[in-house]
Amino acid sequence: MDEGVQLLDLADHRVGYVDIPGAREKTPLVLLHGGGLDHRMWSPQLRADLGRRTIAPDARGHGASSPAETPHRLADDVAWLLDALGIDRAILAGVSMGGGTAVDVALEHPSRVAALVVSGTGTSEPSFTDPWVLETLEAWKEAEAQGDIDAWIRAFMRFSHGPERTPDDVDRSVWDAVEAMVSDTMSRSLPRDDDGLPALPTPPTPVTGTWERLSGITVPVLALAGALDSIDHRRPGRCLADAVPVGQYTEVADSAHYPNLENPAAFNAAMANMLSHHSL
Repeated sequence: MDEGVQLLDLADHRVGYVDIPGAREKTPLVLLHGGGLDHRMWSPQLRADLGRRTIAPDARGHGASSPAETPHRLADDVAWLLDALGIDRAILAGVSMGGGTAVDVALEHPSRVAALVVSGTGTSEPSFTDPWVLETLEAWKEAEAQGDIDAWIRAFMRFSHGPERTPDDVDRSVWDAVEAMVSDTMSRSLPRDDDGLPALPTPPTPVTGTWERLSGITVPVLALAGALDSIDHRRPGRCLADAVPVGQYTEVADSAHYPNLENPAAFNAAMANMLSHHSL
């Protein structure tokens, strides 16, 4: 794990995070990674000068944070981290699972959120109808049932290229980075059973009624999606932007499920433009 990772004990678990200093007068930015990955998925953003304090935590069960062994809500974990770091309000940016978590924080802890940047999802309650996605999820489920970690990772990696490309179409450095993160999650962060083999983690307790409550999110929301991602990962972002009072939907060219990695310049520019427009 990166040398820059700090560890902090929260209410019932330890969180690993990276904390990049920035202008004190600017609202801090918290970057929430996708499921199976860790804070390293935000490497292009952490290396860039985003002009504000930028924090990238590992979600419970990922990276340097504690394994997911007890009931928990990811939104509460984010609020606890803000408490521990003395941050009243933050801009939350998340991809996939992290995007759902960001919306959950806005719904469950609205006073802590100044703006949302959500990519590859709409809320933490997705629905899937695209045959390509359903086929991928079925392969994922079958691998999980058989305890086949390699097959599980292969199914997971399909989201990196999306339905319109092959692995060879993805920049090798991006592919290798995603594969390394999910492999680390599977080998290091999962709890172990009595035989020392990876066991299924305790899933997060869901936040419910998310779609019905979106009109209550009054802060600015930027919904992003990779232009080459599946329709099941693009459509919810548009629905999110349409459902909130102040929403914008933008697709990031030349990228699938991880536009912040595949096209960080466009991703960062879209985020910066929205924050500048709203004087954040």
